[in-house]
Amino acid sequence: MENTLRARKIKDGTVIDHLNANTAFPVLKLLGLLGETQNVLTVLINVESQKLGRKDLIKIEGRELNPREADLISIISPNATINVIRNFSVVEKKRVGLPNVLKGVKCPNPTCITNTNEPASAEFTVIKNKDTLFRCKYCNRQFDITTIRKVILEKQFL
Repeated sequence: MENTLRARKIKDGTVIDHLNANTAFPVLKLLGLLGETQNVLTVLINVESQKLGRKDLIKIEGRELNPREADLISIISPNATINVIRNFSVVEKKRVGLPNVLKGVKCPNPTCITNTNEPASAEFTVIKNKDTLFRCKYCNRQFDITTIRKVILEKQFL
C-alpha cells in the first residue's frame, strides 16, 4: 500500500513549502497567525521529504505574503519555497533567499544609535559566507543568524 500525504487544495492563498523541520510555528508566529486568525491554515510538521529528509509545510487560505515577509522567512528557514495560489493553480513559485540588506529589524546592540531617540532605523548588510552574518550599518557590530532570528521572533521591528 502506498503511503500518501493528503492536505486539501486551496483556492486562493499561499503555500510555504520546504520549511526546515519544526519551523512552522516560528513562521506562523512571525506572520501573526498564531492565536485568532480569519485565515484557514493547514500545517504539516516534520513530514518526510526527499530533499530535506524532514520538512514542514504551511497553507494559508486567503492571504499572499509580501516581499518583506519572504525575507524574514528566509532567515528562519533558508530552504523554503513560497507558492502563490489563485483559483486552485500555482501562479508564482519562488525560493526564498537571504536579502542583501535587512531593514526594519531592531539592532540587538542596546547602545546602537538606532536604539535611542535619534531618527535612524537599523539596517543590516547581510554577509553571506559559511556563517551568515548581519552587520549593522550604524554601530558596525556583526550578529549571527541565530541572534537575528531571535530578534525577529520576538517581533522587535521598527
